[in-house]
Amino acid sequence: MSTTTSYLPPDWRNYIIDNSVRETQLLARLRQETSTLDMAVMQISPEQGQFMRVLTRMLGARNAIEVGVFTGYSSICVAEELKQGGQLVACDVDEGWTSIAQRYWREAGLDKRIELHLRPAVETLDQLLSQGKSNSFDLAFLDADKSNYVNYYERCLKLLRPGGAVAVDNVLWSGQVIDEKVTDADTVAIRELNTLIKQDERVVCTMLPLSDGLTIAVKR
Repeated sequence: MSTTTSYLPPDWRNYIIDNSVRETQLLARLRQETSTLDMAVMQISPEQGQFMRVLTRMLGARNAIEVGVFTGYSSICVAEELKQGGQLVACDVDEGWTSIAQRYWREAGLDKRIELHLRPAVETLDQLLSQGKSNSFDLAFLDADKSNYVNYYERCLKLLRPGGAVAVDNVLWSGQVIDEKVTDADTVAIRELNTLIKQDERVVCTMLPLSDGLTIAVKR
C-alpha cells in the first residue's frame, strides 16, 4: 500500500496540495480516521488521490479494478469519476479495514458502484478472466502485497482494453529499490516489476515521483 512518502521539499508539497487538491470533507474525515490506525502509513496521499481522479476522467473509465482497498480512499476517488453505470471491482483480504471503506462508500453514495471481493485478488482476477472479461476494463490500480505485483500486473493487463491503463503504486519503495543491499522479498518483487514494465512492449509507460512512486502503463 501507499505511504505518505514525498520526494519534494515539504513547502513544495504543501503548495501543490493547497493549489490543486480538491479534497472533500468526507475524504478528509476518512484520512483523519485512518491516521489513527496502526497501519496508517498505508493510506494514499491526497495529491495521489487527486491524480487518480484525473487519470480516471482522462481515460473516460467505466469499469475499473483496484487491488488493495485498505480503508477506501483511492476507491472513492476512482469510483466518483467513473462514467454513469460504471463499476469498480475492489479486491482485498482484510475485513476490518474494508469495513471502514464500506461505511464511507455508503456515505458517499458509492456502495452500489463498488463491488468488494474479500479473498486473494489473484482468485478474483482469474475469475474475471474465466468469465470472458478480457479487454473490458479501462483502469487497474495495484496497491497491495508487493510479492504478487507481477501476478497482478499480468492478469490486469489481460483484463484491460487497448488504451486502458494500469497504475502501480510504491514503485520507489522509500528508495529501497536502488539500494542493492536491500534484498527482502517485497523490494525484490518491486524491482522485478519495474524492470518488466520498462521492457514490456505491450505497454507505453512512465514512472512518476508521486508519493512513494507511481508507474502508469498504458496498454497498446
